[in-house]
Amino acid sequence: MNGHELHGRSGQPLIEFLKQQEIDLPHVCYHPTLGALETCDACWVEVDGELRRGCTLKSAEGLKVELDSAQVRAAREEGMDRLLAKHELYCTVCENNNGDCTLHNTMVDMQIPIQRYEFQRKPYPKDTSSPFYTYDPDQCILCGRCVEACQNVEVNETLSIDFSSDDPRVLWDGGEAINDSSCVHCGHCVTVCPCNALMENSMNEQAGPFTAMPWSLKRPMIEIVKQLETTIGAPLITGVSEIDVRLRQPEIKRTKTVCTYCGVGCSFEMWTRDRHILKVQPVEEAPANGISTCIKGKFAWDFVNSEKRLTMPLIRENGRFREADWDEALDLVARRLLAVRDRHGPDSLGFIGSSKGTNEQAYLVQKIARRIIGTNNVDNSSRYCQNPATSGLFRTVGYGGDAGTIQDLEQAEVVVVVGSNTAENHPVIAARIKAAQKLRGQKLIVVDPRKHALAERADLFLRPKGGTDLIWASALARYMFEHDLVDHEFLERWVNGVEEYRDSLAPFTLEHAAVETGLTRQELIDAAEIIGRAGRVCIVWAMGITQHSHGSDTSTALSNLLLVTGNYGKPGTGGYPMRGHNNVQGASDFGCLRDRYPGYGHVTDDEVRKRWAEGWGIAPEELSGEVGHGNFLMVQAADKREIKAMYIVGEETAFSDSNTHNVHSGFEKLEFMVVQDVFLSRTAEFADVVLPACPSVEQEGTYVNTERRIQRSYQVLEPLGDSRPDWRILTDVAARMGHDWGYTHPSQIMEECARIAPLFAGVSYDRLAGWKSQLWPVAADGTDTPLLYTDGFPNADGKANLYPLEWRLPEEVPDEEYDLL
Repeated sequence: MNGHELHGRSGQPLIEFLKQQEIDLPHVCYHPTLGALETCDACWVEVDGELRRGCTLKSAEGLKVELDSAQVRAAREEGMDRLLAKHELYCTVCENNNGDCTLHNTMVDMQIPIQRYEFQRKPYPKDTSSPFYTYDPDQCILCGRCVEACQNVEVNETLSIDFSSDDPRVLWDGGEAINDSSCVHCGHCVTVCPCNALMENSMNEQAGPFTAMPWSLKRPMIEIVKQLETTIGAPLITGVSEIDVRLRQPEIKRTKTVCTYCGVGCSFEMWTRDRHILKVQPVEEAPANGISTCIKGKFAWDFVNSEKRLTMPLIRENGRFREADWDEALDLVARRLLAVRDRHGPDSLGFIGSSKGTNEQAYLVQKIARRIIGTNNVDNSSRYCQNPATSGLFRTVGYGGDAGTIQDLEQAEVVVVVGSNTAENHPVIAARIKAAQKLRGQKLIVVDPRKHALAERADLFLRPKGGTDLIWASALARYMFEHDLVDHEFLERWVNGVEEYRDSLAPFTLEHAAVETGLTRQELIDAAEIIGRAGRVCIVWAMGITQHSHGSDTSTALSNLLLVTGNYGKPGTGGYPMRGHNNVQGASDFGCLRDRYPGYGHVTDDEVRKRWAEGWGIAPEELSGEVGHGNFLMVQAADKREIKAMYIVGEETAFSDSNTHNVHSGFEKLEFMVVQDVFLSRTAEFADVVLPACPSVEQEGTYVNTERRIQRSYQVLEPLGDSRPDWRILTDVAARMGHDWGYTHPSQIMEECARIAPLFAGVSYDRLAGWKSQLWPVAADGTDTPLLYTDGFPNADGKANLYPLEWRLPEEVPDEEYDLL
């Protein structure tokens, strides 16, 4: 390189090779996730006298490259000049002048002396139809990054550029307004834009000292600057904008946080100026999502500064709430909870933790319930969605979590999506599946009563009657045995109960399955052949399976099918129940369950109780060995006046639980009720005390996504008003009950849990710093487990278990009034 020898990995784009050598090759259109687009002509290098693009040229043994020859400099300047002719330069008053503008930075690095080609305004107005972002054709350099992201990362295929036009621009569905198009507002296009052509509306007039000026002032300033440039040159003008960047950067805070909308667990930088959230900026290093987001994660953070936030504790007095200080509220909560325990016994209290709060919150909820009160009446919303899938996995393979990572879903030859509207509920994972199908030939089977967006793309779409999934899954397993599509070697080495399970499949003929499911015999055969002849298969399922009276059994049937075909323990295989809430996995992992301690040790196991008693410094007999009530049973028991007091953290039980009348009746019969939440929810309206908590961006903590990936989220903003982080509220409640655990930071809570629960032995905040993550189980030395079952299964003999099942009618069957059950 310029006569110097460099060493590194061959076969990678020269841009990336040089980046690893800490050499920045000028470029605008290239992006690590998108690859080489070849539209900017700023990355030219010279090889044997010939100009080559650094984005397409691959590193190789003996390659001789010149970076700074006269020919290279001239070609780069010409390319940059042509880009700048499409872009009106007004950096100092631009919202995007923040140090991250690729176009601006490349122009400065190349020391472009002057904008040689006059800017030509395009005959199109700004598109401001989207409530979330704006497209300005006059700022667009037509690099194609946004199109590539839409076409092949999000795979929504909305954006294009018509280069045959006299005045090309980015088009939404061929020329529709953004908000009238098929755009799903995922934000990919905005994230990858190298300038300010596509920009978040939340940046408008907020990003810097000059950006709030009205355009009636900005426009004359821009014209003056343009005239000055022709006499003093571009470097002096850009120098002024560099001063502006340095003024802005201390005011703009960038903090890594983890999204709290769904179970994908996207992480990204959140940019703030004071309390204003400027934008969400995903980065390549984010382990679950990379540069991807969905509409919620990218844009939906207005609630953080909502005027409806709780900012003071509330105490019910004479049927109405009044504000109180923390001392009064905490004293009342501690006194009343202990009084109920002493008067009616430990099992007269119930605790519901949040599946959206942190792992540390979940750990403390169950610690208060078990350690202080002495009850296993503790649960979270996973009772309705995650637990049936977890039960099916416990029965068959032994761990209650996804078999691998999102990368395994991408590597599979076949992905089967069952009872999951993935495109709406887990959009980033749906995008990965769509991209694998489109770009790498992955086969997609969708099984669902509804033809949703992913079903539209399926290679095979099966539409069974609701609630009959156990039948077709078992029929496919029988077909595998009958047509020698089972993995005999895998079954012999790793699986128990093969013959018993095979015998149990006798009723599940294709003919029987066709009658009961409404699928044709040929559809069942097609599915069986695709799955049985593939080398790597993943099955994805969600609440269409789990929120059903057959949820546990159907989850078991799907896992059985994977075992029969040998699809566990190797990359691109396994069962993937999609977790709904962002931390429904973590809330269960960290013990908010009626029958499991953190790390899934059973409450009836004497050795498990002994380990936790020693960890907490108490006698084993102080911990209950009885399985407690789950969510639903707690509320039922309240309605029967058996549960006398409840403490609910961040769950909208009054609104989301079934049989709402009985839920409300149960709450009204409680002697005492505490709700800890960010807003005055419908559930909180029944409470005697409401404790104001912080949303995720106002506290530090960890979360576990659907992959079993533990991630650290940093505090972005200070708590609003007198609200407090969940972990601190719970620590304070325990202290008022006479148990001062001394936590001053959530990392100490994680350290305690890791010390006691073998599943998390090597988890620590240091090992989760920055963009690092760990997938449980984690060994004491910090080694984690991205792919489960590579060396066997967590049972005594190291084997999985095929689990025989019987078909039974659902609790309710469809009728004319409720035809979609």
